[in-house]
Amino acid sequence: MKKFIAATIIAGMMVTGFYTISSAADNTPERGFISVSTNANAEISPDTVEINISVKTKDQKSLQKAATDNKLISDKVYGAIKAMINTQNGDYIKTADYDARPIYTYTSNNKKILDKYEVSNSIIVHTKNIDKAGDMIDKAIGLGATDIKDLRFSVSTYEKQCNELIDIAAKKAKTRVDVAAKASGTYITGVKNMNISCSENTSNRVQYRFMAKNAMMMDAAGAVQPEAAPSTPIQSGIVKIYANLNAEYFIK
Repeated sequence: MKKFIAATIIAGMMVTGFYTISSAADNTPERGFISVSTNANAEISPDTVEINISVKTKDQKSLQKAATDNKLISDKVYGAIKAMINTQNGDYIKTADYDARPIYTYTSNNKKILDKYEVSNSIIVHTKNIDKAGDMIDKAIGLGATDIKDLRFSVSTYEKQCNELIDIAAKKAKTRVDVAAKASGTYITGVKNMNISCSENTSNRVQYRFMAKNAMMMDAAGAVQPEAAPSTPIQSGIVKIYANLNAEYFIK
């Protein structure tokens, strides 16, 4: 019986000690802080463009024939565009997507009927030679490209520009907090937390669509005429880069 009483007393001391420590932690005074949000932005002329070129071919009876026709046109586009870019400057051309499939139609009684076979090859051209973007589009169309989906202009120094804008936003935030703290009779003792982000506007994506009849520009005799249309005018505009900063500073 005595052993049971002793154990009970020890357990009670342990529980009491636990609540004493917890109570001391709860009484820790909360440090004051000031929240601030700032931003910085810059307008920069883009130095890079991505052009999405699509080559679509079709055949009523053979998927192989549609694929072969697509390869012939795509190879010509690849070769011509590759000669217009500078790979040593980071330019490249690549296949973004390739799709080959049958196309079906449905009758009035919902019966599925094979209509044709279609092959699509989507090509991405990435180049810093923005001045030649219009010529590249004209060349691709003249060689049989059927769709220029869009152009996206960007800045190759995005990371550098982002870091510079973050520096500006952070200094702006510190200045504002210093002013507020001084006016309140306090001063900054440290940073509680800080969230930063960078982004660019989406208006630098230019929608450009061209659907060539029968996948080629043809004259009356059926010959391809690459120079039939005037050079496509391309305006790169301005890319806007934004830096946003949200921070909380401890004060005393």
